[in-house]
Order: sequence, then structure tokens, then C-alpha cells
Amino acid sequence: MNPSNNNINAEKAMLSEAESQGGGARWKTYTKLSGPGWLQGAITLGGGSLGGSLYLGVIGGYQFMWLQPLMMVFGVLMLSVIGYVSLSTGEKPLGAINRHINPVLGWGWLLAVLAANLVWAMPQFSLGTAALQQNLFPGLLGGDGEKYVCVLFLFLASAVVVWSYDRGSKGMKLFEIILKVMVGIIVVSFFGVVIVMTFGPEGLPWGTILAGFVPDFSLFWEPADKFQEFLAQSENGEHWRDQILGSQRDIMVTAAATAVGINMTFLLPYSMLRKGWGREHRGLATFDLSTGLFVPFVLATSCVVIASSSQFHGQSDTGLLDPAKATAATEKLTGAFNGNLDGLLKAELGGKAFDELDDAAKSAKREGVSEVDKKIAAMLVKRDAFQLADSLENLTGSSMVSQTVFGIGVVGMAISTIIILMLINGFIVTEMLGNEIGGAWHRFGAMLPGITGSLGYLWFWRGDKPDFWLAVPTSVFGMVLLPIAYITFFLMINNKSLMGEALPQGGKRVALNIAMLVALLGATIGAGWSIWSKVQWTGVGIVAVFVVAVLSVHFSRAQKS
Repeated sequence: MNPSNNNINAEKAMLSEAESQGGGARWKTYTKLSGPGWLQGAITLGGGSLGGSLYLGVIGGYQFMWLQPLMMVFGVLMLSVIGYVSLSTGEKPLGAINRHINPVLGWGWLLAVLAANLVWAMPQFSLGTAALQQNLFPGLLGGDGEKYVCVLFLFLASAVVVWSYDRGSKGMKLFEIILKVMVGIIVVSFFGVVIVMTFGPEGLPWGTILAGFVPDFSLFWEPADKFQEFLAQSENGEHWRDQILGSQRDIMVTAAATAVGINMTFLLPYSMLRKGWGREHRGLATFDLSTGLFVPFVLATSCVVIASSSQFHGQSDTGLLDPAKATAATEKLTGAFNGNLDGLLKAELGGKAFDELDDAAKSAKREGVSEVDKKIAAMLVKRDAFQLADSLENLTGSSMVSQTVFGIGVVGMAISTIIILMLINGFIVTEMLGNEIGGAWHRFGAMLPGITGSLGYLWFWRGDKPDFWLAVPTSVFGMVLLPIAYITFFLMINNKSLMGEALPQGGKRVALNIAMLVALLGATIGAGWSIWSKVQWTGVGIVAVFVVAVLSVHFSRAQKS
């Protein structure tokens, strides 16, 4: 159900009056009418951004303050472009791309968004389950069997909200209000942590933190500074350097991919068009992305990086190095610590030779590892929800309260992201089949991410890595797909037959194209590294086939015209 003509006409009249008054009246009207930008904020400030920010602080400290804001600038730029195109033409993007650009790009974009949704739902269920089991109800839901209860709760809670959204304008309004509150709570919680830490007994090194907002691209091939002194002391420095860089690059890609994912590029234009927005709403759309997406994202993620950096970067649980100081938290980290040591020993002895040792011999080998190597192994342990919740203890003053606050925040993030993924997928299926929004196929499509996310997490995520870590490999997958959207939008904004009189002109067009090319280059580098590091020539072959298909259709059309 689309908004009535009366509502849209009233909105247009409000915008026209606000534009004539300018200043505060304009911002007040924009704030009242905002919505789609907050949908973007809800999916961005989800479990992936939380996990990416926490691990970014753990692995790189304050040196990575610049990464997420920079990627969000690029993301908002590209979202603004697709929003401008959709609001200027009034056309749904899929049809516009297929008619004016290239159907291979159109369907490639649509299927890439579909794939990202189905895969990206998995870490939301893992993050939400980790929070329920480790932070909120460890005694009641702590066992492996209770994971199914947690997953069912997350699925049903999300499905109920999605169905209410599909009922029309009242459901849409209520949903957007809930999302604004959720995003606000997330931002305020971690902002509070930083404020308390700033005025605490040790304070925060704000000079170092602010310096971290200056981009440092050397971090693509060099470990963060805090690891360097330990690597210099270790006889196995090259081994640890490779381990740190592999993890560091994955986390960098995760943080970049969760800033603006390819599924967000689908949600924005369709949510705007469904609200009945048109040319008159283009100024509102830019404001909406800034207030609902950019500002909350930068504030929240920066505060999370600061909190996790101060708590975990270059630090280790003392109980891992001295069993006499072991605590309950140490026990949860021991498996991952031993895994890091085993990786070193396998590199020294050979994997087969180490695996053939009995448990006593393996334990003796671990004991024989040097102290500096043990320190590095302890620093690289991947934390789960229980340990990461300690980053809030400075705010709450209590471990129990911090666990509860963190758990509620993570569950809220997970549910909000599952909801948005369902919402996007409903739009995708209706576009693919040419059906109306709100019908049976729309509802079926909306439920798919819940099904793949829950079953994928329960059936395929196994091993000694924490549930929070699932956000990392799925984000790497999402980064691989992002250039498809970026290059498509670049071609759309420059297409005269599509844009008509709305085509940017002069210096504005030159500046816009330069900025878009920089964003496209960044996304392509991230995607290229992800493909080569994970699947190598197989991935290159798939990309080559896609490029050949795009070019074949392009030249075929050119010959016919």
C-alpha cells in the first residue's frame, strides 16, 4: 500500500514552504519527514558494524579511526547518487538499468543484493544468539541446544515487525520511529562510554585518537604499531606478522563493507519511491542520509573503536600467561590461545608431525614456546560477546550491568538488521517476478533471509572461532559484490537518455565523477583483495565471465541501434 496522493501533496507543500523560509524551518521540516535514511542507519548500525568496530579497535587501536568514516563518505556519496537518479526519473532502478544501461548489470546488481541478504543474515543470528547466551541469559540459555530457542526468538521477533511494516503507512511510520529510537540508544550508549572514560582516572589520549582520523594506508601491508615491538623481539616474527596482517586486512575489509553494503543500495531508492517521494524530495533525501545514516554511524563506530582500543589493543588476559592468575574469563579464551600456539608449532614442526603428537606432548610443546610468542598469541585471541561487553564496564561500573547493557544493544542491533534484510528481500522478489508489494510472493521473499540466516548459522558455523567472528567472513563476501553497484550508479548518473534535464552539468558533474571514481577505486581494491586472498583464480574467472557478458550485451545493443 503506497501513501495516498493527499499525503504526498501535503508533504510537497510543506517542503515548498520550508524552502521559501529557509534556515531552521527547513531543517525542522526535513527532520519531521525523514525516514529512508534511518532505514539505512538501522541496517548499517547492525551487528556487522558493531563486530567490525570492536575487532578494528582490538587489532589496530586508534590507528584505524579513519577507516569507517572515510568509507561512509564514499557510501553516502553513492547512495545520494542513486537517490538523486530515482527521485529525478521516478523510475525503479532495475527497469532503468536494464533499459538504459545494461541488463547484465541490472540483473547482476539485483542478484548480488539477493545473495548478500541471504548470506549477511547469518552473522545477525550468530551475534544475537551470542548476546542472549553469553550476556543476558547465560544460565538459562547457555547450552548448545538452547541456540535453537535463541534463533527462533530472533526470527519470530523480526518477522512480526516486518509484517506490521507491510500493512501500510501507519506500520511504516511506527517502524521508522522504533528504528530511530534503537539507533539513538546505540549511539548514546557507546558515546556515554567514551565520556566516562575521558573523565576517568586514566583519561583518554585524545591527541592520539584525533591523529587516528588521518588515513594511514600503510596499514594494508604493515601491522599496527603496538605489535611491532613484540615482533622485533620474537624469533618467529615473520609467522606472527603474516597472521596479524591476514586478520588485520580481513577486519579492515569488514569495517569497510559494513559501512555501506550492496544491499543498502537497493533499499534506499525503493523505500523512497514507496513513500511517494519525487523531485521535490531531493534536498530532504540528502539531509535524511546525513542525519539518519552518516552522523549516527560515525559517532557510534568511532566510540566503539575507542572503547575496544583502550580495553583490548595490544593487551592480553594475564591468566593465559600465568595460570595462577586465571579467571572465569580466561577459561573462555584458552581454546583460541592454544589454537594460536598450535599454528606456530605447526609452522615449525610441520602440520602432520604436530597432529600426530598426543595431548601431553602437545601441551609440553606449548609450554616450551617463548614468553614473547605467548604474549603475541594471547593478544591475537578473538574475543566473543562476554569479553567485548567489558568495554561498557567503564560506563556502568558493574560487570553484570555492562553485560546486560551490551546484550540488549547487540540483540537490538541484530533484530533491526534482520528486519531490514527481510524488508529488502521482499522488494527484491517482487521486482524479480513483477508482482505487487504486499502480496504472497513479497511476504515469501521477506522471510527468506530469516530462513537462510538462521539455518546457515545453526548448520554451517562451527569451530573454535567465536560467534561474533562470523561477521568478518560474511563481510568479506559482501565487499566482493559492492563494485557491481558502484559502477552501475556511475553509468546511470552520466546517462543522458535516463537523466534527461536532471543530468548534472559543468563543474558539478566533473567533481561528482571524480569523487565517484575514487569511491569505485576503493571498493574495487577491497573486492580484488578479497577475491584473490580467498578464492584466487576461481574468483578471477567468475569476474572475467561477468565482464565478458556485460561487454557482449553492450556491443550487441550498439550494433542494433
